[in-house]
Amino acid sequence: MTEDYVVIGGSASGHLSKNIAKKLQAKYLKTKVKIFPDGESKITIVGQVRKGKIIVVQSTYPPVDSNLVQALSLIAKAREMSNEVIAVIPYMGYAKQDKEFLKGEVVTISVIAKLFKASGATRLIVVDFHSPKALDFFKIPIKNLSAVSLLAQYFKNLKLKEPLVVSLDMYWKDRADEFAKHLNTTSIALNKQRDRKTGKLIIKSSHLKFSKGKDLVLFDDMVSTGGSILKAIEFIKKENFRKIYVACTHPVFVGDSERKIKKSGITKIIGTNSVEGKFAKIDLSGIIVNTILDWKS
Repeated sequence: MTEDYVVIGGSASGHLSKNIAKKLQAKYLKTKVKIFPDGESKITIVGQVRKGKIIVVQSTYPPVDSNLVQALSLIAKAREMSNEVIAVIPYMGYAKQDKEFLKGEVVTISVIAKLFKASGATRLIVVDFHSPKALDFFKIPIKNLSAVSLLAQYFKNLKLKEPLVVSLDMYWKDRADEFAKHLNTTSIALNKQRDRKTGKLIIKSSHLKFSKGKDLVLFDDMVSTGGSILKAIEFIKKENFRKIYVACTHPVFVGDSERKIKKSGITKIIGTNSVEGKFAKIDLSGIIVNTILDWKS
């Protein structure tokens, strides 16, 4: 057992936290959460910490606010027991709210950043953070890991036919290029735009060239409502593709998004265990553990 580390697993990241503890050969402490009728959470860490650095693992996918409160509470309790608390938040909610798009909007991620420092986190690990610029709001050492190579390796093993990687917007184009390089293929990016008042999505016409008969991989950092994927499929449905896959780091899938996406003709959806569930095919524990061990004080 690695005496230097203790891993506390939040309820949203039980599988991932156990894998991290196993790879570190560290003591693992689970948590119990009781939800009261008024919606409040009572959080209990099962077990004791005698010494060592504490790693708190808790994604903040839906219910975002409840999982966020649990993460901050676990960090605060861990800080009572250790001078070093590494917060591992693979999926960080509110990362899209990184600037005042419309007058009067709160830049919520800046508030979240202050809360992580105030709760006692001394270091923070996230994965494919939606807005790299927003990382500047966090005033503690932070590592933003990429799951691109892990996702690409999975698809490489699928033996796709002349795959074409499609970024669902220009914002994620560089990561799509990286993904495509791992597959020894090419990528394109759709020019997606969203109306800030209505939320309506459009994909502007472009001179993109599609080759027929290929497998298509739609690539994004996260899938939530599925609107971007459905709009992309609508845009390219006239093209004669063989199969269409979805690759994402964070398979959030709210409401009936899963049903709508599957109905659209998607062959397979692959995500990581930043969000636990049926699409969590790729384990992030390896890159997280390597980062922890390589992270110099």
